[in-house]
Amino acid sequence: MATNRSIQKERTRRKIIEAALNQLSADKSFASLSLREVAREADIAPTSFYRHFKDMEELGLTLVDESGLTLRQLMRKGRKRFEEGGSVIVTSVKTFMEFIEQNPNVFRLLFHERSGTTPALRKGVAMEIQHFIVELSDFMMNKGFDKDAAYAQAEAMVAVVFNAGAESLDAKPAQRTQIAERAVKQLRYIATGAKAHDFKPVE
Repeated sequence: MATNRSIQKERTRRKIIEAALNQLSADKSFASLSLREVAREADIAPTSFYRHFKDMEELGLTLVDESGLTLRQLMRKGRKRFEEGGSVIVTSVKTFMEFIEQNPNVFRLLFHERSGTTPALRKGVAMEIQHFIVELSDFMMNKGFDKDAAYAQAEAMVAVVFNAGAESLDAKPAQRTQIAERAVKQLRYIATGAKAHDFKPVE
């Protein structure tokens, strides 16, 4: 059973994580955050930070890991929506765009640090994207694709969706709709290309 001390420690850790996420914006990446800024936002002393994270890099890696997991869990729910009826492409794009609208800084972290200045964070984001591709590839294999075809399509589709997500981050609602519609069209082009090579397409 958790003690009051351990519960409080976890609460403070969550406050640090949320404080870092809350400070991200179109003009401010995680790499540009200072430990003091995060501590101030979390309402703790800078020295207290080290009771929870070794340094800012460890905090960043935790954020990347949690952000990737959150996104994958949401897309799994999207695939369950598809199983209830509808287009897997339309449903997936809709789910992804809803996620970005509700959690802009979670995706902003993944997008910024994918090509950021910290090697460890770049590697962490690359791993999360790889997990995302593998899960989608496995889903496609279960729908009848062979392994190579499933992976090739999953990789292309993830690239399209991530680019659309990045474009929609600071877009207005009407623009987001257009971006989503374009992403659906692009994904269908990928599926059509698969069909031309005798692969079963995702409709």
